[in-house]
Amino acid sequence: MKVSLTSVRARLRAPFATAWGSIEERELLVLELEDADGVRGYGEAAPLFGYDGVSVAEVRSALEDCRPALASGRDRGTVLARCAERTVVPQALAAIDLALWDLCGRRAGQPVWRLLGASAAAPVEVNYTISGVDRAGASAAARAAYEAGFRCVKVKVGVGDDAGRVAAVRAAAGSAMAIRLDANGAWSVEEAVASLRVLQPAGIELCEEPVMGLSDVEQLAARVDVPLALDESASLPGAFDRRVCDAVCLKLGRCGGITGLLDAARRARGAGYEVYLASTLDGPLGIAAALHAAATIAPDRTCGLATVGLFDGPGNPLAPRDGLLEVPSGPGLGDGITAWYAGAGGESARIFR
Repeated sequence: MKVSLTSVRARLRAPFATAWGSIEERELLVLELEDADGVRGYGEAAPLFGYDGVSVAEVRSALEDCRPALASGRDRGTVLARCAERTVVPQALAAIDLALWDLCGRRAGQPVWRLLGASAAAPVEVNYTISGVDRAGASAAARAAYEAGFRCVKVKVGVGDDAGRVAAVRAAAGSAMAIRLDANGAWSVEEAVASLRVLQPAGIELCEEPVMGLSDVEQLAARVDVPLALDESASLPGAFDRRVCDAVCLKLGRCGGITGLLDAARRARGAGYEVYLASTLDGPLGIAAALHAAATIAPDRTCGLATVGLFDGPGNPLAPRDGLLEVPSGPGLGDGITAWYAGAGGESARIFR
């Protein structure tokens, strides 16, 4: 099997501000596998160092280590297992897993969701992400979300005037809009208690990762009425041994691809968590893969997958409509997805072939 890897630098339309920092550009790695018959499958690695502590260089190195296993051309399960023996970097395994599922689907002429055993692929309800740090920007984004038919917005908190921005979002979006918070572990337990008590009157659907660590999340859950979800802490050892809060937000890259995502969802539900999916500012391949997985997982809450539109690209192959994302049509991960990378507002470079 032929193996190639391309680096794509994609600009964002505006700086994306979170408690761990702000970014204006993403470097995504696109893995291409071509079998002896010329059928190609594509996968993506989307490490985000500020969020997950994994660098693009680490992922490149891990994928290079896996080249012999990828080139062997064996079946999907065997190749994935051999790659897992060579690296534990989940974002690298995600790129491999996606490319292998895409290749399998294209060989079979079937969408990945059908290969996963789903009987149908219903549209996935998604939230609108608001990352602006000023009230006016947050208000304008909330109004745009309302007018576009979204029923849930996610507001980044732990970044400044949280109370003012959340109030502005509520005023602009109306009383029916669900408001989800994401603190990215910025608060201590005491800070989270105080902040959530101030923000709760605005009507909060959920707060993702208000504090960092399973013990702190569990302590906080016992002291506040706002439902909590694990995000970054979902990757910690023992996260799914027992339920410490209400829900868990799972991300394709952190789980090692579709295969790992399905396993994590099964274990999380077994522990009693509600499950939903989100993105680490993935490109269309990552979002498409999560949508295919959602057909099997059937998320319990609105998903954070409407993020391709945050990029400064020529178009959005996965644009939501009325707060819903359709699972891409066509074999594999879907048609018309990879063309986005050629015009994503940045530059690309072939790393190895």
